[in-house]
Amino acid sequence: MKLSQFKVLTFDVVGTLIDFETGVLNAVRALGGPKAAAASDDDIFEPYKRGRDKFYGRSSFAMKDVYLSLAAERGFQNDEATAEAFQLAVLRWPAFADSVDALRRLRKNFRLVAMTNADRTAFSAYSATLENPFHDSVTCDETGCAKPDPRFFAFNKGRQSAHGFRQSEILHVAQSQYHDIGVAKAEGYTTCWIERRQGQKGFGGTPDPKVLTKPDFHFSTLKQLADAVDAELDTSRVAA
Repeated sequence: MKLSQFKVLTFDVVGTLIDFETGVLNAVRALGGPKAAAASDDDIFEPYKRGRDKFYGRSSFAMKDVYLSLAAERGFQNDEATAEAFQLAVLRWPAFADSVDALRRLRKNFRLVAMTNADRTAFSAYSATLENPFHDSVTCDETGCAKPDPRFFAFNKGRQSAHGFRQSEILHVAQSQYHDIGVAKAEGYTTCWIERRQGQKGFGGTPDPKVLTKPDFHFSTLKQLADAVDAELDTSRVAA
C-alpha cells in the first residue's frame, strides 16, 4: 500500500492539526490563579475530560461550562468572567508547528477534508489558523453527532461519494485512537495515526481508548507524513 495511491485525505482537526493540549494548559494556568499556575498537566487534563463529558455541546459555547466544572473540582479561580475568557481562548488554540506547511504540501496532491467534532463556528477559527487548507469540511453541526459515533464516519463517506470518491480512495489521518483510529478502521477506512504524544506518558487531554488499534500508516508528526508522500512521488518520477 502506498500513500500516493489515495485521492482524499480526511483529517481530525483538534489534536492532530490544532494543539488543543497546549491551548488548554496555557489558558487554565493563565486564568485559574496561583493554584492553577502550579498544577501538573494531569491535574488539568483529568477534570477537563470529565467536564467535557458533562458538557458535550457545541465547542464554541460549551467550553465555558467545561472550565467552570474543572475549576470547581480543582479549586481554581471559578467565576463567569474567567470562564468566558477560557471560552474565547478555545477559539485561539494554536496550530502545531508543522501543520500549516505540511498541509500546504499535501494539498498539492490530495483533496483535503476536515472531519471535526468542533462546531462550524470553532472550525472556522481553526481553519483560519491553518491558513484555510481544506477543500471540504464536516463538523458536528452537519452530522448531528460527534466522533467516535460511527454515524460521523458514515456521513463523510456519503459526502465524499457525492463528490465522486470511493472509500478506498480515502485515507483518514488522526491523532486520537479513541475518537478516530479505532472507529474509522472498524468503518472500513484506511487509517494514518499521527501519534502527537509519542514518547509521552498517557493520552493527555484525549480519553483513553479501550484498545490500541494498529493503523495502516503511523507517524509522529504531520511533517513526516508529508515527507513520506514526497519521497514516494520522487521515487515514482525517477522510475518513470
